[in-house]
Amino acid sequence: MTHEGQSEMPKGTPVDIASAIWDRHASWWRETFSDGADIEYAEEIVPLVIEVFAERRRVLDLGCGEGQIARALHAANGAIEVIGLDSSCEQLLNARSYSSPEIAFVQGAAEQVPFADRSFDGVVCCLAIEHCEDVDRVLEEVTRVLGPGGAFFLLINHPLYQGTGSGFVDDQILGEHYWRVGPYLEERVAFEEVDNGVTLPFAHRPLSRYINPLSRRDLVLIEMFEPPPLPAFLAGSVDPGLESAIPRLLALYFEHRPRPTI
Repeated sequence: MTHEGQSEMPKGTPVDIASAIWDRHASWWRETFSDGADIEYAEEIVPLVIEVFAERRRVLDLGCGEGQIARALHAANGAIEVIGLDSSCEQLLNARSYSSPEIAFVQGAAEQVPFADRSFDGVVCCLAIEHCEDVDRVLEEVTRVLGPGGAFFLLINHPLYQGTGSGFVDDQILGEHYWRVGPYLEERVAFEEVDNGVTLPFAHRPLSRYINPLSRRDLVLIEMFEPPPLPAFLAGSVDPGLESAIPRLLALYFEHRPRPTI
């Protein structure tokens, strides 16, 4: 996997780097994205997660950040035991400060989940796996902690339309509008300035890098969600018809269905 712009990043192992980045930006994340501040979370992501896990009883929020998804699950159904896992101390401080004490938040890496085999009947990973470098290890851990019949819900930025080098093009010389697709098959980590003074790493991977490792571990893709952009994202667009047909989010629902042994 190639990397770009590493000079701006902290030094250390990938997990240490990720923790330091999210510690630095924990307040910004909470103010910008949590509890209604971001309409995409409030109107698309949270309702999907609640629907998927309505019948589950013990759910791990992998890469929980400051706990927005965990809080939403608990608020929707208090019978669900929700545990949040994150490597960032500052994110977890926010999570504990703003969440019910009934939700447990644990510090740890997605690459080494500190729970026993088959501990959960649901795992959600929302817009977090793109900040993990060792995706194979993360997916291995997801499979390990899920019991048979368990659900895994993976939400990522759409890897085809929102990857590095992809985006809307307004060619004023030719009078054309189109959506450029970047080098889809090339795996890379790009450090992007997403707000003033906020630079985050995003790992782009083709879709097969998620589906195939899970399939080999008996996680079957049950349903795929590609919600259209919300109207608020089309405000000011020079071609809302085109942009309304380009998804921002991809959500994949898997179930753990072990193959019978012969």
